[in-house]
Amino acid sequence: MTPSHWREALALRLYSLGVWAAQPLLRRKLRRRAVQEPGYAEAVPERFGCYAAPATPTPPLWIHAVSLGESRAAGILLREIRQQQPSLPVLLTHGTATGRTEGQRLLADIGMAGDQQAWLPWDTPAAVARFLQHFRPRMGVLMETEVWPNLVHACQAANVPLWLVNARLNEKSFTGARRLPSLLPPAYRDLTGVLAQTEADGQRLQTLGANVLGITGNLKFDEQPALALLQQGQHWRSLNAGGHGKPVVAMASSREGEEALWLDAIHRLPDPRRVQWMLIPRHPQRFDEVAELVQGRGLTLSRRSQWQADQPLPTADVWLGDSMGEMPLYYRLADVALMGASFAPLGGQNLIEACACGCPVIVGPHTFNFAQAAEDAIAAGAAERAPDMQQAIHRALRLVQDAAMRTASRVSAQQFATAKGGAARATARRLLSALR
Repeated sequence: MTPSHWREALALRLYSLGVWAAQPLLRRKLRRRAVQEPGYAEAVPERFGCYAAPATPTPPLWIHAVSLGESRAAGILLREIRQQQPSLPVLLTHGTATGRTEGQRLLADIGMAGDQQAWLPWDTPAAVARFLQHFRPRMGVLMETEVWPNLVHACQAANVPLWLVNARLNEKSFTGARRLPSLLPPAYRDLTGVLAQTEADGQRLQTLGANVLGITGNLKFDEQPALALLQQGQHWRSLNAGGHGKPVVAMASSREGEEALWLDAIHRLPDPRRVQWMLIPRHPQRFDEVAELVQGRGLTLSRRSQWQADQPLPTADVWLGDSMGEMPLYYRLADVALMGASFAPLGGQNLIEACACGCPVIVGPHTFNFAQAAEDAIAAGAAERAPDMQQAIHRALRLVQDAAMRTASRVSAQQFATAKGGAARATARRLLSALR
């Protein structure tokens, strides 16, 4: 064994010991999370590689989508795979309750008999080995960022090809990976293949040793917003306009801390009631907390969960989007959206979906998770960047009060979203070719 191999083996061993020792902490964390999100209490033994349901007779294509955004991207890819190879059984794995819920929806909509869903196990050698022995996947596909050292090592030892697709790696994560040269770069190196979103992502991944085989673009450009949701959003939008309603400014996919910034900025306006405000928190466990925060500022509030599809929207200072899976409805209803997770140092949320619904976007200073998409959207006139929340709201007000600018921005947003498609087809073809 060479010195470098010895260091890598030692690093993996120490990492495995640390992950094994942290298992009681994981169990405690799951119990705490389950208080607000009951999904975390489901099938807990699966987190440790113990699966009750029998595996499919035919080894499946395994796709891992850790959370909500990755699960939606996996759904785009899965639809294309179904078109090219309809009979292929699929195993979907997740790490969060929102990801698992979205995965259930995917399998109900585009699955076939024999498809399965499970939690990906905690990254200990024993749990990962039990997972692979139980499901016997033909190939593994990791969505976007989910590279775990023991998982990669076990797949290589079991001759399970493991791909990273729709791959992204921001500068912060790249720097962090380089600080662990004997642990993370070997994990990237041992992946079978990587299909990256952008040239910059591909370059960073390649520097870590990954076998980058293509720059296929972002799967989310191939997302087709649900027609029924667009129609309902348009129906309410027409009723709002017909009733001489105000322009709608949305704060979309907000994260903890951003709602307070948003409320502070609204409070400073000389006439905050000249537009209709809409607030859509990213995580469902925070809906009640955010509602209390809004009402604590003296603002009236109406919750989407209490609206009737065939009735005009109620009068309130703030509409609260307290539902899951309805972002196309909210984006079609809104005239402009402020993009959550970009006003706190969290990297931003997916702005492509908003643009596909014809909703122009204003992003904050922090978009490192969607850097290329954000820059491209700004260059196309589909988005603007603001240095802080107060400036973002001022720019939103300027946009909604200029009818010509508002129309041009909606057109630019849709053109931007439709101009970069094709990632799903290219990714599915590459994976299925490797599978054959």
